[in-house]
Amino acid sequence: MPFARLATATTPTCHIGLGLAAIGRPGYINLGRDEDLGEDRSVETLRARTHELLDAAYAQGVRYFDAARSYGRSEEFLADWLRARPDVDDIVVGSKWGYTYTADWTTDAEQHEVKDHTLATYERQRAESAALLGDRLDLYQIHSVTPDSPALTDKELHAKLAEAAAQGTTIGFSTSGPAQADAIRAALAVTVDGEPLFRTVQSTYNILETSAAPALAEAHDAGLTVIVKEGMANGRLAAPHAPDALRAVAVETSLGCDAVALAVILREPWAGVVLSGAATVNQLASNLHAAVVDLDEDQLARLTALAEEPQAYWSRRSSLPWH
Repeated sequence: MPFARLATATTPTCHIGLGLAAIGRPGYINLGRDEDLGEDRSVETLRARTHELLDAAYAQGVRYFDAARSYGRSEEFLADWLRARPDVDDIVVGSKWGYTYTADWTTDAEQHEVKDHTLATYERQRAESAALLGDRLDLYQIHSVTPDSPALTDKELHAKLAEAAAQGTTIGFSTSGPAQADAIRAALAVTVDGEPLFRTVQSTYNILETSAAPALAEAHDAGLTVIVKEGMANGRLAAPHAPDALRAVAVETSLGCDAVALAVILREPWAGVVLSGAATVNQLASNLHAAVVDLDEDQLARLTALAEEPQAYWSRRSSLPWH
């Protein structure tokens, strides 16, 4: 698996990855995005911002980079960066298929992305990803699997994914919604010719949404690499919006709310990579301090108490506006 490359890294930040959801397109649901990006969100401006963040992340020890077909031009921006740095050969590149970006580079589209987990969409998007990333694409994930996703039962799709795995691409899936644990367990049961199909799982987990933890531990025990997304709860755990308990612990540690929130996830023995969704270099630097946060049992208990019911959490997330 390509994630073996991370095992040889010695930097404390090697298990923090950079996700490109917030900077590969002009609109996203993260709180505070207007301040982060400003008014100029042209293709070239966001391309330059993405490259700046990739440079900063790599220089500070980050070795996993995560894109998706639906993240606007994130694959294109990442591919440009990789072509300009042929000596960067110690990273892991992941992307996702299953959503099509439909916002046409606007922030006020009626629909920003369309979900489709059919074989036809896989074959189209796999070709699109390959055209941009070529053999630099290490990991290809089904985007936002839910328990009712046809991707869990489509044997023809499974055969095509297994074919890609045999050719060297690691196959994984991501999850979303209040039934993440059910989706994870269903995916763990998917086999082709008696062998497990999926080698990675990427799920939402943060101090407000912890319901997937037992299933993620099971996935880890089954040999999958666990990637954690939305560790900042789409900005709800950033300083301007953070709960009082998180703010208090941040003051006690003399670090940011973001670093503390991500540090809680890094403590989990099953967490292989925790994604930063930073939109600025300063945010990234603050996120990376998570690797050195030391929390005591009392602080952890206060943060653990912040967990919400999954239905309430996902209802709140679905109401967040695209900025």
